[in-house]
Amino acid sequence: MATVTKSLGRLRTSSLSRTLINVVVAMVGLVAAWWLLNLVIGGQCGKLCVIGTLAQMFRYATPIALAAFCGVMCERSGVVDIGIEGKMLMAAMVGYGVNLFVFQVFKDKMDPASAGTLSRWIALLAAVLSAMLLQALHAVVSIKFKSDQIISGTVINILAIGITGFLYRQFLATNLPAGPGTFPIWEVPGLSKIPILGEIFFKQQPLTYIMFILVFVIQYVLFFTPWGLRTRSVGEHPRAADTLGINVFQVRYVSVMIGGLIAGLAGAYYTLQGVDVFNPLMTNGAGFIGLAAMIFGKWNPFGALMGALIFGLGTSVTATVSIFRPDIPSQIPQMLPYVLTIIVLAGVVGRAIPPAADGQPYEKQ
Repeated sequence: MATVTKSLGRLRTSSLSRTLINVVVAMVGLVAAWWLLNLVIGGQCGKLCVIGTLAQMFRYATPIALAAFCGVMCERSGVVDIGIEGKMLMAAMVGYGVNLFVFQVFKDKMDPASAGTLSRWIALLAAVLSAMLLQALHAVVSIKFKSDQIISGTVINILAIGITGFLYRQFLATNLPAGPGTFPIWEVPGLSKIPILGEIFFKQQPLTYIMFILVFVIQYVLFFTPWGLRTRSVGEHPRAADTLGINVFQVRYVSVMIGGLIAGLAGAYYTLQGVDVFNPLMTNGAGFIGLAAMIFGKWNPFGALMGALIFGLGTSVTATVSIFRPDIPSQIPQMLPYVLTIIVLAGVVGRAIPPAADGQPYEKQ
């Protein structure tokens, strides 16, 4: 028992060290981004423009980071999920449709602003539930029936494209009333007044705040709690975990369903926080970019967030540079996140190694 306790203590210390390193790297990256933006566009648009660009970086990174967190939760338990894109697309459509419908029901019964707030939160819940429904299908097929997880995820993507495309043509393509709009920006009292950091971190929309909270929650749960230790053991060596009395199937079901919930948040971003409209295929590959961010971060929430921020910064800088530095070809900022990812993966981070049992169905003996 003493040996086990010491081992767990060493694991927690090692996890804490990695977490602190990730936080330091994130802060250094933010400072470097600040310096580069000032160098490239600071003289043209000023300090406020640079702050706005960095704040926008977090908004653009939100769906990618949430998609990456979904991948982390699933793959840490040993289940590959490439169907994140499909769940995001389904959540985006359901969120838009429910938001519009609930607003029309309540707009004449209460204040329009209150009706819009109510409809958006109900729509967010519906979006998350729709993603979890698709995720339940993936979980049952992958865990209970032990089908190929790549094929199952691909089927989820194809199914979501077909369902959302059909429902869009039938109900959402024409003759729609005005919607209630998207989530407004929330200013955190007191914290939003902090110079620079307040503008960047504490004047955001709700799903971005949820993303900030989730990165800490997932990091803590996976690396500092007994449940997280069991989850990681199931993802690394399910036979050994089963021998110790851990219910491998239960752990995988719980982790995969939590991942589905997070994917629903990622999809809801597009129609409840991004724009108040749904278009077929509007997620535009963000689920796959989230998987790339997950691999970039080595299946670690903070690392995945940094990978998402690279893409978010590239998207944000593209718009800013096109306005204030028309002399710079637009292709350069557009390719910046991909070039940075290649450089970091090849020369700084090293080879990313997934959990040992990732993608392998478990047969109980």
